[in-house]
Amino acid sequence: MRDATFLRRVVLQNYKSIAGCDVQLGPLTFLVGPNGAGKSNFLDALRFVADALRTSLDHALRDRGGINDVRRQGSDHPTHFGMRLHFILRNGESGHYAFRIGSLRGGGHEVQQEECSFDEPGGRHFRVENGELASSSMRTAPAAASDRLYLVNVSGLPEFRPLYDAFSSMGFYSLNPDRIRDLQTPDSGRLLARDGGNLASVLAQLQALNPATKQRIEEYLGKIVPGIRRIEHRMFGPKETLEFGQDVAGSAFPWQFLAANMSDGTLRALGILVALYQSGYGNGAGPGMPLVGIEEPELALHPAAVGVLIDSLRDASRVTQVLVTSHSPDLLDNPQLDGDAILAVVADAGTTTIGSLDETGSSALHDRLYTAGELLRLNQLAPDPAAKKLSSRQLRLFDKGDA
Repeated sequence: MRDATFLRRVVLQNYKSIAGCDVQLGPLTFLVGPNGAGKSNFLDALRFVADALRTSLDHALRDRGGINDVRRQGSDHPTHFGMRLHFILRNGESGHYAFRIGSLRGGGHEVQQEECSFDEPGGRHFRVENGELASSSMRTAPAAASDRLYLVNVSGLPEFRPLYDAFSSMGFYSLNPDRIRDLQTPDSGRLLARDGGNLASVLAQLQALNPATKQRIEEYLGKIVPGIRRIEHRMFGPKETLEFGQDVAGSAFPWQFLAANMSDGTLRALGILVALYQSGYGNGAGPGMPLVGIEEPELALHPAAVGVLIDSLRDASRVTQVLVTSHSPDLLDNPQLDGDAILAVVADAGTTTIGSLDETGSSALHDRLYTAGELLRLNQLAPDPAAKKLSSRQLRLFDKGDA
């Protein structure tokens, strides 16, 4: 049985603070570095793909302030950004998808080039240049346009639909306890919102369609927050919320507390667990989530609970690829984490470097001399120097016609 890796390699060019990176990802990957280093920008690049496919390219750009806020600002004045993603679908099919988006005078944008190719000999592929279909494996191909991603146009065809579904189903989370605490408007509960604002609906869906997964979430939450026994969905007129059953000293039965009365740490922990388990274990809706990205999951958690959080991350990564940003030594204080699971992130003069650990850090972890958390406390988690000297071949986005 192969592991849960969906994106095995990511190449970025000129995305926000990232001039260039070429990294390998596994089923569970930690992006580790100080605040402001660019960890969130890496996750946002992948989220950009999901947003551009789920909504539109124009919406994804406007949501980030426009193309001039997305493309890197530097002394070399780049006018474009791009990425190349090597994927493995759950049915075992593999390949790559790449695009480059350039800015136009007046703040507009255009898809300068886009390419998709599956690895099987003579397999499915397409290549679009400046709004024109240059080549494809399709007998009857949809028309292309320079202001949108062509993968959307071919998503109605069975040969490309699984890839579209996988990219558009990636989920990225920066959970907001206040949004979870507020009364929420019911929705389908198919996928958790980025801030957790529909958590009650998602848990209701899990209870209805996969109660075993909901029970798994409750068990993990009970280990993170001792005394929590269960979580239930509750309606308040047209709104909904969550009710927690928690042990209280001197009481024979758990007391009931609404989400409005729960701590930030409890609500964030619940949101993280739901993000991890919501569809990888099956909620009966859609193809499932192939990748989950979570920003700083350790926030507001007691250090003693972080070990349980690591266990849940590793457990979930058997089914769904998990990417985590962190600068917490407590989260990384686990002797089972090896160097292959960590990408070091640093920034120099506003430019981000992302890479696998240098030889010193990698050897220390391999030989069990230190944990990753101990190395972080010692300021010894650094990317391999080669990550700052990537060749044009490593940063190549396209198989043909790449400038």
